[in-house]
Amino acid sequence: MLLQKSSYNYALPERLIAQTPLEKRDSSRLFVMRRDGGEFLHKRFFDIESLLSEGDCLVINDTRVIPARIFGRSETHTGEIETVLLKRAENTETETWECLTRPGKKSRIGERIIYPHGLSGTVTDVLEGGVRRIEFCYEGIFLEILEKIGTMPLPPYIIEKLEDNERYQTVYAKYNGSAAAPTAGLHFTPELMRRLTDKGVLTARVLLHVGLGTFRPVKEDDLKSHVMHSEYIKITPENADIINKAKANGGRIISVGTTSTRVLESAADENGFLQPYEGETDIFIYPGYRFKLIDGLITNFHLPESTLIMLVSAFAGYENTMAAYKEAVEQEYRFFSFGDAMFIH
Repeated sequence: MLLQKSSYNYALPERLIAQTPLEKRDSSRLFVMRRDGGEFLHKRFFDIESLLSEGDCLVINDTRVIPARIFGRSETHTGEIETVLLKRAENTETETWECLTRPGKKSRIGERIIYPHGLSGTVTDVLEGGVRRIEFCYEGIFLEILEKIGTMPLPPYIIEKLEDNERYQTVYAKYNGSAAAPTAGLHFTPELMRRLTDKGVLTARVLLHVGLGTFRPVKEDDLKSHVMHSEYIKITPENADIINKAKANGGRIISVGTTSTRVLESAADENGFLQPYEGETDIFIYPGYRFKLIDGLITNFHLPESTLIMLVSAFAGYENTMAAYKEAVEQEYRFFSFGDAMFIH
C-alpha cells in the first residue's frame, strides 16, 4: 500500500488552499507532531523558538526565485505562448534554459518566440516530459530583462494576484535560480532568526534550485516507477562543517523544507557524515527510505499524491502523517505554498 500513489490522497476543501500570504510571516499556525506518534500540538510559528534548543542546527535553502514566467508570441503562429524557465543548461556559453511552454504545439524545434524588451528565444530541443530547451537572444543583462517582463511562477492553485513579489521569497534568499520558492522558509522573519541565534541555535545554508520536480506530478501508481527530475544542489565545506560539528556535539539537525532535506540526504554518507558537494540530485524519498542525517523537519502542508507528502510520510511515518493531515483539515489549517507549517521531530 505504501508504494501506491493513491495511498497519499486526502480530502481537502478548496477553501483551505491559501491564496495569499499572511501579513506577518511568523504568525502562521504551526502543527507540531512527533515522529514516534503521540498527541498533536497546535501553536504559532513564532513558537518554534521554544521548540528548538541551544546547539540545534537549522538548515536553510538560500535559493532565490527568479521571475521565470514570461509571455511571448511565435514568429509563425498566432496567439500567446507562456514560458516558465526551470533550469539553466550547464556548460553553455549562451543563456539556454530548460522550460515549460504552453501551448506546446506552438513551440516545436526551430520555433522562434518573440518576447518584450528585445528578448527572443529559439527552441533547440524537446526533452523528456515535453520540456523545451530554449536558447535566448538579448542585449543587456538577462536577469534584468526578466525582472522587467517576468512574473513569479506561482503554482496553478494560486489564482489571486501576488501584490509583493518578495512575499514569495524567503528573507534569507540569496542565489538566483529557482522556479518556485522553498516555502517552508517563508515563515521566518529576520527578528525570529536573530532570536534563534541569540538562543544558541545554529544556522547552516545549503542550495537547491527548485525546478521541474516541483511541477511534475506522480503519474504512475507504483512509486518505484516514478523518476525525479534532477535539480542543482550545493553545500560548501564551511556549511558541511557546521552541520557535522552540531551533530557530533549532540545537537539536532532540523531541515527547513523538503528541498534542504533532499540536499542533506543526497550529500551525507551512510554514517550520517555530510560531504561538501556541488552537482545534481534526483533523490526520491518515500516510505522505506532510511534517513541518514536529519532529526527534525519544518515543512508546509503538501498536495495530495505529491512527492512531498511522500517524503513527509517517510520521515514521520505513513499512518502518523495521514492522521496529521486529517486533523489539520478538521482544524482548518491553511494549505500549500502560502499556508501554515508543520514541525516534525
